[in-house]
Amino acid sequence: MLQELENDTLQQFLADNEKVIVQYGATWCGNCRIMKPKMKRLAGEFEDVKFIYVDAEKFPESRKFAQVTNLPTFAAFKNGTLVNQNQTNKEEILKSLVHEIASN
Repeated sequence: MLQELENDTLQQFLADNEKVIVQYGATWCGNCRIMKPKMKRLAGEFEDVKFIYVDAEKFPESRKFAQVTNLPTFAAFKNGTLVNQNQTNKEEILKSLVHEIASN
């Protein structure tokens, strides 16, 4: 299941979950809207990984956990630590991020 961050509390979410994929996006970002259903689909395939969408404009503190310079940015966290990230609109690259933390 893809969750949406409702408060600027990504730090707590990362502390509560071992493996997390974050999509940083914004309402005006077309590629973010294109990638969101792909995130939802992947969330259904990987039960041991938590997927969360963060509005990068609404939640600046949560944005600081990854070097977000472009949208959409996808970040993989394990045990609260950033493992890898990518700015992409390609599902294959997103899948490789998920596999990077899911297989460990």
